[in-house]
This record gives sequence, C-alpha cells and structure tokens, in this order.
Amino acid sequence: MLAIETEDLTKDYLVGFWRPRPYRALDHLSLAVEPGEVYGFLGPNGAGKSTAIKLLMQLIFPTSGTARILGRPVGDVKMRRRIGFLPENPAFYDYLTAEELLTYFASLFDIPASVRAARVARVLDEVGIGAERRMRLRSYSKGMVQRVGIAQAIINEPEIVFFDEPMSGLDPLGRRDVRQLMLRLRDRGCTVFFSSHILSDAEALCSQVAIIAQGRLATSGRLSDILGTEVLGWELVVDRVSPDGLALLRAKARALTELPDGRYAADLPPHQPEAALQELAAAGAHVVSLNPLRKTLEDVFVAHAVQTAARETAGL
Repeated sequence: MLAIETEDLTKDYLVGFWRPRPYRALDHLSLAVEPGEVYGFLGPNGAGKSTAIKLLMQLIFPTSGTARILGRPVGDVKMRRRIGFLPENPAFYDYLTAEELLTYFASLFDIPASVRAARVARVLDEVGIGAERRMRLRSYSKGMVQRVGIAQAIINEPEIVFFDEPMSGLDPLGRRDVRQLMLRLRDRGCTVFFSSHILSDAEALCSQVAIIAQGRLATSGRLSDILGTEVLGWELVVDRVSPDGLALLRAKARALTELPDGRYAADLPPHQPEAALQELAAAGAHVVSLNPLRKTLEDVFVAHAVQTAARETAGL
C-alpha cells in the first residue's frame, strides 16, 4: 500500500473581477510515495507545492483528479488521526504557552490524560523548545513558532507527516535540528513528505523527490537516478603556487579563481586529473583538495524550471 497517491490532481481558480477566467495552479499531478521514506516535493515559489498539500489536507477541493493517503480517500476521518500537518505559515492562539497549546492538540487526538503531559514534554524537547515552553506564544520569534508548529504536527505520533516549507524562519542551527528530527521520524517508520525550495536540505534528506514548475510535474524518482554518478569535472584547490605553476594551472583549468591566503581553485575537465597533479607537484604547488564535480539537485531544478518557462512562453 502506498503512503500517498495522487492521480491527475488538478486545481483551477477563477481570477479577475469583471470577467473571471480560470487559472490552473496544479495541472494533472500524479505521485506515488512509498511508506517510510523522506520525500521531497520541490519547486520554486508559486509552483503549486502548497496547493497540492492543501488538496491532500482537504483544505481546498480539486477541480479534477483523485488522491489517497494510507490507501484511504483524503476525506476519511479515521485516516486523519494517523497523519500530521505543518502549514506553510502556522498561526496559533498566541495567549497560550507552548505547553498549553500542545496539551490542547493532544486532547483533540484523545491521547490519554495519564500520558499527555509526558508526551508534550518529550515532543517539545525534540523540537528544541526549553524553558520557553511556559511562555506565551506571542513572545516567540518566527523560528520558535515554527518549532512549535512542527511539534503539533508530530504530537499524535503520525504514520505520515506533511511539512509545508518546514525550514521557513529557522536559523542554521534550527534547520540542522529539523533535518535530524526528520531523519529520526523516518527511522521510526514515519513517512515524511515535505515541500521546499531549499535544495541542499532535500539533497541531504531525501531518497525520492518530485520537482514541479508552474503547476506541472517536471520530474520525479529516486535522487540517485535523477542526479546520476557521472563526473562532470574536478575542483582542485592548491597553494604555494610558483609563477610557472600558475601558468600551468591556467592552461589546464576551465576556470581559475584566486582565494585568500595565496590559494587557487581550479575547475579541471572531467578526464583523469593525475597527469595535471604530477605536473603541478613538479612545479612546486601543494594540493590542498581535489573533489569530483557531479550534477547537483540545483542543476536539475534550474534546468526543469527553464524548460517549463520556455514551454509556457511558447504556449505549449
């Protein structure tokens, strides 16, 4: 049984006042998400990510197409007890403390009173809310509110959790904490479906991704299959370079960048770099690092975004 399945999911809005016309926010989206994986739902701002998640949460209704979660229709009430959801811009009763808010949500899931306080404390610990848990939410920063939003999404120990831009408003430490939390959820068997335009997070976390642009699915599949293993070049960093070594480096590199402290970064062609390294060593250069350059998720993302924009301009 798939964790999440959509088939030709489509959403049109009427825009305009005097002569409303349809605007397609999501165009025949078909996805299949296996249970127990971290699935990245990626795209630029306005691509349709939040629209798709709102359809799955039944906050809005599709123009056409179908969706199922845990093998059940998205409107099934019993299924909804088994999922968690963080909206893109969470807003809560700001006169409550984090503890009070989480206790309220726990009661909505009928979590027994005997374990409720311990569950709330554990979840707040997991998202990094310490003594602030007894402060009213109106005193929280955006990043702290985001952490509370993540906490309410997992208070019921869901089988699937939907995160809409979970890194929004978080500092680097907060992003690291959330990445670690998502991996822990995966290790417990929870399916994590999250939308994002922060590609480094998706590349570090996901086993599978889908990229959408202007409402259409551009590509989807295993990250390893999408990125491939082909070496596109080599990034070489050297220091203590003599004038002869620098001339040699300029001759062999596709691009050369001067770095602080007398170091240079060279972009070498994809063929084996051993001969170039030997020549540089003979010229007295010291190799600091050598790393293969492969296709990144950003490369794939940008290519599909450009292709989609070109098709849209051409009216296809």
